[in-house]
Amino acid sequence: LLFKMNIQVMPEHKLSSVAPMKQCNVEKKEVELILVKDQNGVQYTNSSIIPTNGSRVGPPGSSSEDNRETWGKKIDFLLSVIGFAVDLANVWRFPYLCYKNGGGAFLIPYILFLFIAGMPLFYMELALGQYNREGAATVWKICPVFKGVGYTVILIALYVGFYYNVIIAWSLHYLFSSMTTELPWLRCGNSWNSVNCTEFNGSLPENGTSYAKYKHTPAAEYYERGVLNLHESSGIEDLGWPRWQLVLCLVVVVFILYFSLWKGVKSSGKVVYITATMPYVVLFVLLIRGITLDGSMKGIKQYLSIDFNRLSDPEVWIDAATQIFYSLGAGFGVLIAFASYNKFDNNCYRDALLTSTVNCVTSFFSGFAIFSVLGYMAKKHGVEVKDVATEGPGLVFVIYPEAISTLLGSTFWAIVFFIMLLTLGIDSAMGGMEAVLTGLSDDFKILKRNRKLFTFATAFGTFLVALLCITNGGIYVVTLLDEYAAGTSILFGVLIEAIGVSWFYGVDRFSEDIERMMGFKPGLYWRLCWKYVSPAFLLFVVIASAVKRPPLRYDNYVFPEWANQIGWGVAMSSMLMVPFYAIYKFFSLPGTFRERIAYCITPEHEHHMVAEGKVRQFRLRHWLAI
Repeated sequence: LLFKMNIQVMPEHKLSSVAPMKQCNVEKKEVELILVKDQNGVQYTNSSIIPTNGSRVGPPGSSSEDNRETWGKKIDFLLSVIGFAVDLANVWRFPYLCYKNGGGAFLIPYILFLFIAGMPLFYMELALGQYNREGAATVWKICPVFKGVGYTVILIALYVGFYYNVIIAWSLHYLFSSMTTELPWLRCGNSWNSVNCTEFNGSLPENGTSYAKYKHTPAAEYYERGVLNLHESSGIEDLGWPRWQLVLCLVVVVFILYFSLWKGVKSSGKVVYITATMPYVVLFVLLIRGITLDGSMKGIKQYLSIDFNRLSDPEVWIDAATQIFYSLGAGFGVLIAFASYNKFDNNCYRDALLTSTVNCVTSFFSGFAIFSVLGYMAKKHGVEVKDVATEGPGLVFVIYPEAISTLLGSTFWAIVFFIMLLTLGIDSAMGGMEAVLTGLSDDFKILKRNRKLFTFATAFGTFLVALLCITNGGIYVVTLLDEYAAGTSILFGVLIEAIGVSWFYGVDRFSEDIERMMGFKPGLYWRLCWKYVSPAFLLFVVIASAVKRPPLRYDNYVFPEWANQIGWGVAMSSMLMVPFYAIYKFFSLPGTFRERIAYCITPEHEHHMVAEGKVRQFRLRHWLAI
C-alpha cells in the first residue's frame, strides 16, 4: 500500500511572550510511505520525500547536501564529456568507414543506431551517475549483485590506458620531429631508411600494392623504422628494449595526465578548455587548407558518394552499430564518473542529446578535412582515392603527414595537425583514467583521502605496462590490446549494465529517479529503448563481434595462437568480474536462499526490509515472488 500526505514543513521557532512569532515560508512536500503487510498487521517500514513544484531531493539513503566535489561550471562537464567522446577514432576511423560502406548511404544505419541505442545508452549512464553520485562500481548500490559490472568497466578502462597513452606518445614524437625546416619523412636517404625506400612522383608501386599499403615510401619507413623501429623485431615473441625517444614522450604524456587529474574535476575541468576545443579549431583550419588543394573535390565527392546497394551487405550494418557504440564511449565508466560530479538537479537529458550529437557531427565533419587531402594525394599520384584511403595509424601517421610534407609551409601544417592529435588523445585518456580513479576511490575511501598519491600510482602503473608497447615490437602489443582489451569485453559489460538497470532495478524506478532530479519522467520512447531496443542492439553487436572476428594480424604478420590465447585471457579477466562478484556477494550474505536473492537485487537503502523479515516488499520485481 502506498499513502501520500501533504504536510507543512516548518522551521523550529521558539515562542516569545515579548514579540510575535515571525512569518516564515511554508513549503509543501509529499511524504511517500511504503507500507508492508506483515503477520502482525500493517506496519510502517520506509518513507521518502517526493519533490513537488520543482523541488529536488537526493537519492534515498543520501543527503542532498553531501560533501562530494562538483564541477566548477557546467561548461567544464560538457567539455569533459565531449573531449572524452571525441577522440582519435573520430578522425582515423569514421571517415574511412563512411567512404568504404557506401558514402552517404552509411549515414542511414549510423543515424538509426544513434537514436535507438547510442543516445539511450548515453543518457542512461549520465542519469545513473548523476542520481547516485557514485563511480562505476558503487553506483550498483541500486542492485548489489551487479557490482561486478563496475569492476569490469574499470578494469577495461585501465587496460585501454596501457596502449592509448602510447598512441598519444607517438603523436608527441611526431610533433617534436615536425619542428624542423624539412620534415623528416619527406625524402629517403636518412639513417632509418632501407635500400628499398622509394620516392614516388606521379607513379605507383609496380607490384600492384595500393599506395596506402606500400611499406617503402619515406613516410611509411619513417613511421615503422624511424619511430617504431619495427624492422628490429621478428614478431610479438621478439619485443626487444623500449625506445628511449618514445620513453621520454611517454613520460611527458603521463605527467600531463597526472597534473590534469591529481586535484579531481577542479583541475581536469580546466584542462579541457584547451584539449576539447583545440581539435575543432585545427579541423576547421585543415579543412580550409584542404579544399584549396588541387583534387580535393574529388576526395570529398568520393566521401559523400551514395551507394544504396551497400545497405544490403550485413557488414555495413555491423560497422555502423560498432562505430556508434565505440564513438560515444558508453560502457567505459567515464560517463558515470563525470556525471557523478554534477549537481543533483542538472538536466542530464539535455546534456546527453547535446554531447552525443556534437560527437557524431564531429565525426562527419572530420571526413571533409581528411578526404580533401586524400583527394589531393590521389590527384598527385594519378590514382583513385581508394588507392590512398586507409584508416587507423596508417592514415594519421603515414598518408596524411606525407600529404602535409608536400605543402607550402609544411612545418606549420604538421605542427598544427599533430597538436590536434595530441589534444584529441589527452582528454580521452583523462576520461579513462578518471573512470578508474573515481570508481575505485568511491569504493575504497582510503584512496579518496589520498587522491594525489592514488593518481600518481595509477599513472605510474600504466607507464610501466606501456613500456611493453614502445619496444621494437611494441606495435604488436598495441594491436593485441586494441583487439582484445576493449572489444567483446566492453560490449558484454554494457549489455549486462543495460539489463541490470532496465530489468532488475527496473525502468519504472529508474524513471522515477530521473523525475526526482529534473521534475519530469523520460518519455515512452526512452523507456522502450532502455528495456528492449538497447539490450537487443547490444546483444546483436556482441554476437557480430564474436562471429566476425578474423585471425589477429598486423599487416602481413599473423599472430601466433598463443598470442590470441593471451588476448582472450585479457578479455576474460574483465568479463569474469561479473559472475565472480555475483557468486561472492550471494554466499557472503546471511539468511535463507530467498533472502540472499532479495539482498542481491534490492537497492541497499531497502535492505532493512529484508533484514526485518518483510520480504513481500512493495517494489520487489514482479517476476520474482519471494
